[in-house]
Amino acid sequence: MKHGLKIAGTAGLAALAFAALPAWAQDAALQAPAAAAPAATVNKGDTAWMMTSTVLVMMMILPGLALFYGGLTRSKNMLSTMTQIGAVACLAMLLWVMYGYSLAFGPDVTGGLSNVIGSLDKAFLKGVTASSQAATFTAGVEIPEYVFICFQMTFAAITVALVLGSVVERMKFSAVMVFAAVWLTIVYFPIAHMVWASSGVFFKAGALDFAGGTVVHINAGVSALVASIMLGKRMGYPTTPMPPHSLTLTGVGTGLLWVGWFGFNAGSALEANGSAGLAMLNTFVATASGGLFWMLVERARGHKGSALGFCSGIIAGLVAVTPAAGNSGPFGAIVLGAVASVVCFFAVSVLKPKLGYDDALDAFGVHGVGGMIGAIGTGIVYAPSLGGPGAADYAMGAKLLVQIEAVVTTVVWASIGTVIAILVAKAITGLRVAPEVEQEGLDLGEHGERAYN
Repeated sequence: MKHGLKIAGTAGLAALAFAALPAWAQDAALQAPAAAAPAATVNKGDTAWMMTSTVLVMMMILPGLALFYGGLTRSKNMLSTMTQIGAVACLAMLLWVMYGYSLAFGPDVTGGLSNVIGSLDKAFLKGVTASSQAATFTAGVEIPEYVFICFQMTFAAITVALVLGSVVERMKFSAVMVFAAVWLTIVYFPIAHMVWASSGVFFKAGALDFAGGTVVHINAGVSALVASIMLGKRMGYPTTPMPPHSLTLTGVGTGLLWVGWFGFNAGSALEANGSAGLAMLNTFVATASGGLFWMLVERARGHKGSALGFCSGIIAGLVAVTPAAGNSGPFGAIVLGAVASVVCFFAVSVLKPKLGYDDALDAFGVHGVGGMIGAIGTGIVYAPSLGGPGAADYAMGAKLLVQIEAVVTTVVWASIGTVIAILVAKAITGLRVAPEVEQEGLDLGEHGERAYN
């Protein structure tokens, strides 16, 4: 109250002083421009955290995803799987700085197209310098634009690499590269703009996607399903046993993915603050829940709790919490991880055999299905009544509708874009390796070397 009186008294003195000025001085004061808002500042701690997060996401790709996927394949295809992942990640990085960043986060295009895509005004990073800054979620706080470009670049790289989990052991290396270039251009960049750019249709609608439930996981998972169906089944599938050749390497890859995911999720706060801390905590507990619940459901179905199940549950929990990382309380995240793990188990063990598609490494069953659960579930766990950070007047029904719209749009867009990308790759390269190469293994047939001698 005393503070309020002091403000009122100061305002009154200012008014008296203004009235005492001559008329010409009063006119000049009224016509003077308002003081400019202070320039946004760059905090070195935020910058250091974002650079660290970027490197953590890079670790998710090489070596994390390469070892995780590589261990799940047969030994004759280990190197080809790792090489495909590394190569498309490198391609994504180059395309990102050439035109991807501009299409996803560049200046708006004229007309309604700004809802779905950016302009090419920042192609080849035109106008970006060491002094350029990118906004965060706090007014007046920004990070260097180069750092933001690097961080988002790793998201594009890992998303296209995730798609390959469904088509390993039978797709030409050249086809993989052509597919990746087309898919990034017509699928990833527009979806990233729609969800994360300030002019994107779902960003403006208030869609909740903290670190990539729609942009990364649903996008990659649905594309993986479509690509695997168009490519066709592996020779001998499903009658010939095709067990993972090294669950040890898959386990190592799982650990690297989990550690890297802290950069993926907590880094998406764009600042070293409490929101990043919440995302970090949720990335711990949702993942722990997912790993244990997959093994529990294995036991409930009459099987032994397996190492493969544990690794799969870990990834399912990570996928589900990605959109909710900073949008959920810890206990909401635990429930989300558990639900996603159980549903993904049935998607992999029941739905896939029943429908007969050959999603080799379950990219759709874990990333696609888990991403949908996470994206829609985020609209629930965001509620303050469930421990989420939503406002007191949070309208769950309206938010769920927005989340569902974003999910459906991503599914449709990714499906159509993947069909186009696969057809282009097929027209240029033939798409699939020859039967004798598939029989011998892609390590020798495509790259002339073996993983193990």
